[in-house]
Amino acid sequence: MQDYNTIIGIIEFRQKGLSFEITEKRFNVGSWVAQNIVSRFNAFGIPLDDLKKMDPKAVVELFYPQDQTRRKQVPLPDFQKWHDRIHAPGSKANITFCWLDYKQENPDGYQLTQFTEHYNRFIREHYGDGEVTMAVERVPGEKMYIDWVGDEPKLLVDPVTGELKKACIFATTMGFSSLVFAECFADEKLDKFITGVTDAVSFYGGISRYFVPDNLRAAVTKHSKDALLLNSLFSDLENFYDTVVLPPPARKPRGKATVEEHVKYLETHLIEKLKEDVYTSIDEINRKTKEIVEAINRRTFKRAASRLELFEKYDKPSLKPLSEMRFSPCDYKVVSSIPDNYHIEYDGHYYSVSYTLHGKPAILKASFHEIVICDEYNRLLCRHKRAYADFPKYITEDEHMPKEHLFYKTVNTRDGDYFRSWAKKFGPAMATFIDLVLRSADHEPQAFNSCMGILQMSESKPYTLVDEAASLCLRSNQIYYSGFKRALGKVLSENNLDEIPEDSRACQRHKNIRGKESYR
Repeated sequence: MQDYNTIIGIIEFRQKGLSFEITEKRFNVGSWVAQNIVSRFNAFGIPLDDLKKMDPKAVVELFYPQDQTRRKQVPLPDFQKWHDRIHAPGSKANITFCWLDYKQENPDGYQLTQFTEHYNRFIREHYGDGEVTMAVERVPGEKMYIDWVGDEPKLLVDPVTGELKKACIFATTMGFSSLVFAECFADEKLDKFITGVTDAVSFYGGISRYFVPDNLRAAVTKHSKDALLLNSLFSDLENFYDTVVLPPPARKPRGKATVEEHVKYLETHLIEKLKEDVYTSIDEINRKTKEIVEAINRRTFKRAASRLELFEKYDKPSLKPLSEMRFSPCDYKVVSSIPDNYHIEYDGHYYSVSYTLHGKPAILKASFHEIVICDEYNRLLCRHKRAYADFPKYITEDEHMPKEHLFYKTVNTRDGDYFRSWAKKFGPAMATFIDLVLRSADHEPQAFNSCMGILQMSESKPYTLVDEAASLCLRSNQIYYSGFKRALGKVLSENNLDEIPEDSRACQRHKNIRGKESYR
């Protein structure tokens, strides 16, 4: 059973015209899994946009109903039979052909991925390992390999204490020409990885079809928080550069042989040269790194041409052009559960999301100018302008608040002049009446609730009648909420209009409170 991101991602890749082979590598699934998801999607007849609007758990349940996920006990096939068929003289049969033949005889038998896995175990047990390597045809401009150089040399000298500190080398290679890019950082955190990728893309002057990062030690762990971070980052890179992030299979070094080979090469030819000097800043190391890498890229040795010449001739013309904008490195923060006050803390400030999302995970992305908050599937929830002033600490959008919170915020953030200005649009009598209501309290804020109720009550009524009701209150000296409500009701009645409805902020009815009938 696959998760929501894998299901949606496979469908998106196939709709973009990417092959099943690339789709399977990107999401690390077998061919049967990818084809099964696409065939089920086609059978459902639900547009992809509508599928994205569904609850992620409902999408998983749709593709993998609970009653179909239980494995059946299936006896192992006769693999000797299939092995003999594949290796018979003149035979063109392969594992897929044998599996199709097997499924005709055993409709409830193993699927292709399981069948292949059991077949490979059979081969290892009965015919030995027999591993061989495959020659790989590299395509110009297709892949940019990404990795951190394993050796972390102590190159950085603290100018105060004299202590030697480690430096981390970020490296990329272009798949066909092997053109090297390297940059030094103080650590291997995620923001440094982002900066390294964007600097590498600028160095090459174009975008390869695939980014192939190694399994990053700083980000790829078993912790779900880091998985959310990495999924979000890769998704952002793919969307911005219109490329595909294609991590190699875990624990399979031959899936990343190109970058591993050049990492070892840099450990010798870059780091050993860097060790010849000491440096007091990262900028110093990077200036030296740039010189060494440039020399590496211009070397020929046994090659007919240098890395740089091969890049200019083959890779560069095949790269997609860069956009005018640069991918902005940002700080990623995962929140496993949005607090009950529906605000997420970052750098001493608190940014709101919809109150309906409290208790759910979220991803906050902070750039210099903006705070972007996404859900666990990297879908946009909201944006905020980043705050730097000490106050206010809470950055809250009105639409994120429940109605009762919004009401109290509206009242508590207004002053007397706000209510006086609001009252003027109804007429001079209303303006005078609201001014007197404010003055009647010992402190103006004590009258804000009354003013809010009076003015909101008046909004849906004819302004001339509202002003007339205020004039009636002034003449009878009834400078309070209930007096105005009775006066407005009387004016509306005299003009053959319906009575004023009960206001939600007026005193609530209760069986222990006597009404006006008790005093007749």
